[in-house]
Amino acid sequence: MTFSSKANCSFLRVYLLIIMSCVALQCNADAIANQTSTLVVDASDGFGRPIPKTLFGIFFEEINHAGAGGLWAELVNNRGFEAGGTQVPSNIDPWTIFGPESSVSVQTELNSCFERNKVALRIDVLCDNCHPNGVGISNPGFWGMNIVKGKKYKVVFFARSIGALNMMVAFRKAQGGEILASSNIKGSAIEVSEWKMFETILEASASSSNSILTLTTTQKGKIWLDQISAMPVDTFKGHGFRSDLVDMLIQLKPAFLRFPGGCFIEGQSLRNAFRWKDSVGPWEQRPGHFGDVWNYWTDDGLGFFEGLQLAEDIGAMPVWVFNSGISHTDEIDTRVIAPFVQDALDGIEFAIGPPTSRWGSLRASMGHPQPFDLRYVGVGNEDCGKLNYLGNYLAFYNAIRHAYPAIQIISNCDASAIPLNHPADLYDYHTYPLDVQQMFSNAHVFDKTPRNGPKAFVSEYALIGDRQARNGTLFGAVSEAGFLIGLETNSDHVVMASYAPLFVNANDRKWSPDAIVFNTNQAYGTPSYWVQYMFKESNGAQFLKSQLQTTNHNLVAASAILWQNPQNKNTYLRIKIANIGHKHVNLKISIKGFKSKNPTESTMTILTSKHGMDENSFSHPKKIIPQQSQLQNPGNEMNVIIPPISFTVFDMLR
Repeated sequence: MTFSSKANCSFLRVYLLIIMSCVALQCNADAIANQTSTLVVDASDGFGRPIPKTLFGIFFEEINHAGAGGLWAELVNNRGFEAGGTQVPSNIDPWTIFGPESSVSVQTELNSCFERNKVALRIDVLCDNCHPNGVGISNPGFWGMNIVKGKKYKVVFFARSIGALNMMVAFRKAQGGEILASSNIKGSAIEVSEWKMFETILEASASSSNSILTLTTTQKGKIWLDQISAMPVDTFKGHGFRSDLVDMLIQLKPAFLRFPGGCFIEGQSLRNAFRWKDSVGPWEQRPGHFGDVWNYWTDDGLGFFEGLQLAEDIGAMPVWVFNSGISHTDEIDTRVIAPFVQDALDGIEFAIGPPTSRWGSLRASMGHPQPFDLRYVGVGNEDCGKLNYLGNYLAFYNAIRHAYPAIQIISNCDASAIPLNHPADLYDYHTYPLDVQQMFSNAHVFDKTPRNGPKAFVSEYALIGDRQARNGTLFGAVSEAGFLIGLETNSDHVVMASYAPLFVNANDRKWSPDAIVFNTNQAYGTPSYWVQYMFKESNGAQFLKSQLQTTNHNLVAASAILWQNPQNKNTYLRIKIANIGHKHVNLKISIKGFKSKNPTESTMTILTSKHGMDENSFSHPKKIIPQQSQLQNPGNEMNVIIPPISFTVFDMLR
């Protein structure tokens, strides 16, 4: 990623200089705006309220090729030839023939050695004197494979052959066919008379972000191939995740990871809903499935185990959402929901059961004998009000409460305005406004919610729509900052919150905007990502009593917290101000019970840009990012200017 344009940086520097100058000179607000707003913060000992350590996390769903072709570092698309279905011969897309079509033919057959995915590919090599480059098959991955000079890649595949096997496995440039890395694979006639696994490490001698994988031979004969995988050796902690994308998650310091959906776990029909049992065990034995809500095939390499592993790797608690027996078009009657309930119980056992239990032993065999830290489960997704949801939910609730009383159970039904008519530990709240003002005003949704019922989990929120959100505007992000300030204010009731969606592959935008945009070799955070980044210290902080006196409550929001730096154990007062208005706001800040120490450690961080509709992009990935500078003359009384359409954070060392 590269830095933003000089023009934009200059603009931001001007804003910073104006604000710092005004702080130093205690400038008159009337020079900038007609109204003066005042924020009074009480930082006295004993006046803070603990913010839940779980408040801000992330939500991963297999949407927009977030996992397949994204976070999951598998380079091969449709690695087992299963995407075309079991009616053979079938479509092998995106695989294609490599070399002259007159020299080779391919077709799928049901003769794989794997019981749960029987489709394999037969290659008939017809040439006696084949082209020196060989003939065979190629795979472009997900809009091109990113191959980097000096990096190593592990290629694994299963093969059998009539006669000896002599193949070349290679990464090549999609345009021109230049070989970037290659390895020769050989097997005697006896070795390959039955299915055999082959593994090789390829080291790239050159780079290309638009590469293909080829498997070729120059000898006539019949070869069967199945379950072809290619992955970088340097995945995050060796667990199969794309390192640059995981690093961006870690920067957010998420308290939890909700997964794997979303609509992905429901399916347009139940036959295509995500089933966790099909996503565990050796990757080559997983059948994969067609996600018919977002309309693409997944090999389910990023399965239930991997979701739990990812949460552990980034220091987050997993929140597992499972199917409630309901899809977008069909439902299981509560009278016959028992198998689905048992499936959920088995899933919990897989996650936290002892390694001697049936499903815990499978987890242990996958390399994780110790239980995962699963404490929360969600029963369905956006299913409240459907015919069988209440009955199904109660069946799940009662069974899980009996077998695993410590597990916190999340209902799909919103209790922000009307109390639930069924037991739950938490309830789901989703909001996707189309208007900035509505997003901003949603900060007050929980102001009057009774505090004696289940807690709120705002598991999906975002401003959407082509008018103001587009692919991720500053305007939309600042409105979300106002909403999150409201969640902080109501964090005695709202205990978890996460933005959605988390990822989008720029080649497959099923939903916009998203927090992180990527392609094969680049990634950047949208302004919404950076808003979340600026809230990362709130988990477990002390929420301070504050009062914003302004005539523009529909445009300006503020909050204050005390947070501790985990590295040096210093405590900071943090004040956050979101301004969705198109004018500067002159803000007088008055702080009670606080003494600033070492002013050089006090900072001001601003997220803004020249225009509210500005977005980040691959060409300007840091056009809109938090800009930090030293806060001039921090103290108990400050006059500051808040730029239009901006999110500002002040940190002062106590």
